[in-house]
Amino acid sequence: MRILIAEDERELRSIICKRLADEGYAVDSVDNGSDAADYLMSGTYDAAILDIMMPGKDGLEVLKEYREGGGHTPIMLLTARDSVSDRVLGLDSGADDYLVKPFMFPELLARLRVLLRRNGGTASSVISCGDLVMDTSSHAVSRNGKDIMLSAREYSILEYMMHNQGIVLERESFRSHIWSWDYDGESNVIDVYIRYLRKKIDDGHEEKLIHTVRGSGYMLKAGS
Repeated sequence: MRILIAEDERELRSIICKRLADEGYAVDSVDNGSDAADYLMSGTYDAAILDIMMPGKDGLEVLKEYREGGGHTPIMLLTARDSVSDRVLGLDSGADDYLVKPFMFPELLARLRVLLRRNGGTASSVISCGDLVMDTSSHAVSRNGKDIMLSAREYSILEYMMHNQGIVLERESFRSHIWSWDYDGESNVIDVYIRYLRKKIDDGHEEKLIHTVRGSGYMLKAGS
């Protein structure tokens, strides 16, 4: 999943980016509201975390412009403002969540998972595709009751496919959701990771869940 972080405090921004990257998220980060607005309008993000007090444009201004422009990416506001009126203003401006500084990182992660589940149309942290089961809270994955060990990148790709079951996902779609803007790797990286996932998920099972749609991309689907 690809996340945008807009935070002008350098140290805090660096910590958030590192912790999210450690969790397997692809992260783009900016230190001002003007860049945040540009990134949101030109990129593809599964969620965004915006500080309210930023140079250029503040987070509320970025949020309002983005929503008025038709943007639907889930957005969490991150701020030191903790009054009820500030929270109401943020939520009424189009925010999906509001987290007050200082915060504990496990809470930020939990709130982020809620935003991603809501955006994917699921209320539970457990997603299934046939006998393949993923728990987005613990990052546990199993098939037919047997645990499957995945790398952070493999997990991110599978999570994206689990949230989009039955939908043909083009290679560019994977790139825009799984890798940050500064990625400059091999052009066949998606195919390589899909091979890895097939070995771990489909090998040894009669029913194959990962399907190649020639000329288009890949699809995760159980049943006919």
